[in-house]
Amino acid sequence: MSTQTTDLTVAVQDYLKAIYALESAGERVTTSALAGRMAVSAPSATAMTKRLAELGLVERAPYRGVSLTEEGRLGALEVLRHHRLLERYLVDRLGLSLDEVHVEADRLEHALSEELEAKIDAELGYPTHDPHGDPIPDRELRVSEDGGRTLCDLEVGDRATVSRVPDADPELLRYLDGLGLVPGSTAELISFAPFGGPVTVRTSTGEHAISLDLADRIAAA
Repeated sequence: MSTQTTDLTVAVQDYLKAIYALESAGERVTTSALAGRMAVSAPSATAMTKRLAELGLVERAPYRGVSLTEEGRLGALEVLRHHRLLERYLVDRLGLSLDEVHVEADRLEHALSEELEAKIDAELGYPTHDPHGDPIPDRELRVSEDGGRTLCDLEVGDRATVSRVPDADPELLRYLDGLGLVPGSTAELISFAPFGGPVTVRTSTGEHAISLDLADRIAAA
């Protein structure tokens, strides 16, 4: 196990999670990218990366950004485990909607003890994915980042089950819910418009045209 998240400040935990997200997306974690992700100034991001390096949580390379050390990666995964288990609990046991749980889990993830985390995990039957379809790191902080395909990978006439949707924007989640594009729902690809135009899909609520970029952010199994 890594340094427990209770030993790290809230700010450190948030930065570890942000760096992990950027790395998982295949992006180089530059100061500007990290500052944008955290909605802070570049000097603030630089100061924090220096602090993280002092703690042994990241490695810094001039002009190349930062990367998580193994200790930093495990710290990020511990926060993600808290966050995604909380989202699952808030939806399954308290009935919150998909667009509500991300912000609530952000507030609660830092205060969750390891003991309560284990009880929530057991109460939920050891879930493997959160309500948005993101994988939940297990007790050993192992995580299976599902590769898979997106709606953009389908051929016209293909039907698939939505397995993952973007989770950070409540307005977008409400929009997707209205379109019937939520994890577990079925979508059929109707057409691709040329020259990067919209993608038309059929769901339980009818036919909908969505942007190519959004279609590429919705995973389909």
